[in-house]
Amino acid sequence: MRTFEADDAVVVVIGSGPGGATLAHQLAMRSVPVVVLEAGPWIANEEFVNDDNKAFEQLSWLEPRLATGSWSLATDFPSLPAWNARCVGGTAVLWTGVCPRFKAHEFRALSTYGGVDGAALADWPIGLAELEPFYSSAEQAIGVTHRHGKKPLPANNNYKVLAEGARRVGYRHYATGPYAGNAEPYDGRPATLQDGFNSQGDKHGSKWSPLVREIPRAIATGNVEVRTQCQAVQITLGADGRADSVIYADPSGALHRQRAVAVAVAGNAIETPRLLMLSAESRHPDGLANSSGQLGRNYMRHATGVVHGQFPEPVHHYRGENMAGVVSDESRHDPARGFVGGYYMEMISQGLPSFVTFATPGAWGRAYTEIIEAYTHTASIWICGEDMPQPTNRVTLSDTLKDSVGLPAPEVHYDDHPNDLALRTHAYGQAEAIMSAVGATRLLRSPAMPSGHNMGTARMSTDPATGVVNAFGQAHDVNNLYICDGSIFTTGAAANPTLTIVALAMRQAAYLTNQLDRW
Repeated sequence: MRTFEADDAVVVVIGSGPGGATLAHQLAMRSVPVVVLEAGPWIANEEFVNDDNKAFEQLSWLEPRLATGSWSLATDFPSLPAWNARCVGGTAVLWTGVCPRFKAHEFRALSTYGGVDGAALADWPIGLAELEPFYSSAEQAIGVTHRHGKKPLPANNNYKVLAEGARRVGYRHYATGPYAGNAEPYDGRPATLQDGFNSQGDKHGSKWSPLVREIPRAIATGNVEVRTQCQAVQITLGADGRADSVIYADPSGALHRQRAVAVAVAGNAIETPRLLMLSAESRHPDGLANSSGQLGRNYMRHATGVVHGQFPEPVHHYRGENMAGVVSDESRHDPARGFVGGYYMEMISQGLPSFVTFATPGAWGRAYTEIIEAYTHTASIWICGEDMPQPTNRVTLSDTLKDSVGLPAPEVHYDDHPNDLALRTHAYGQAEAIMSAVGATRLLRSPAMPSGHNMGTARMSTDPATGVVNAFGQAHDVNNLYICDGSIFTTGAAANPTLTIVALAMRQAAYLTNQLDRW
């Protein structure tokens, strides 16, 4: 791997997840020199562990965080508001691979839904037509099933329950994808073994992640250096007001500075606003790129929950791909249901440790052990619905909690909007209808798990007064500072966010390269 000197003028990309790694790869193919700073280690596929508890400790971001607000996580898991990875490849190393596109109306939430009390709805500064070619490129890079001739995944038992129940309820749009795991060899990756360990890193390598594709290909160009266990702690600005370096801590805590011609932050919707706040200086006292006051605000994580159905015969829902089953009929906008926006119902398979932890948080006694005893006879549906952006749902710097470097930890405050509650109630009912239609003898509703879909804390806007970045993820206030993750989502839509993050990163790379040529 090529290395760069501290005083080399490079694009510094902070974070090696779907956004950061895709941006680095795309820039490298355009002969742009890039240093990627990754806070976690490089963990190779063969080092992954097919054990839920050990894998969680190996892959997860476990630095201190705090959940506050009325959401269930503030009570159930106050120190774990989100589940992110801390390793090369980012959260895509442990993601489950569902890849729907946003729908056209979801880019126009304010225009489509109208004003919703308490919600900071806005239209994106781009639409589906502008993103479609990048969606296609992202799908081909990821190898999304059901797209571009890709073979669909086979059905496991959990999907058969979902699909047959959906059919009996009257739904029409259900399938084993779109999904980021291979049904047959593709792009140097093998076909899935259906071993059920996607969220543990996928030792076999059939699932797409930047670890197996973008990062090694970026390095192979000779234009990218990946520095692991290097946590960015500050972005500095020169006299001209432009970003000129990134200061980062190595594993020992020693600080280093890397000169930058441009900086792209791809730390996710919690760590990205945190870093920009930590980089506050006299010209930007409330954090970089925060003249609008919107940095950290409008945090979204999707309206979620799980419905479990118990059946007379074994289901063995933990066998096969974790989430290769999607019902899309309710992802439409239909206010007659009592809420705006829509939701997907997605098959979810959990290992026993995860199932025990999240089925009924805090429960104990015989009723709880009966749920555990029925594990092999259980099928499960996860709800993924559009939640409303609210200015008071936000990431701030804690006054009391510090991370391992000694810096203020992020505090994530979230309250469900009434629309979120109405959507979730409807979704719970429909998921239960699917389970009941195929003979479930008992139904159980579980609350939201730690958030995997973190969005919205540095939103896109046309007007600098109402957002943090423009339509290309370029900061309104600092023209060589970019954001390349889900924090730039203006609204969250109902779709799982990774495909859209990758598509936006591809679009940003072309724009950023053009800007570099002008400077």
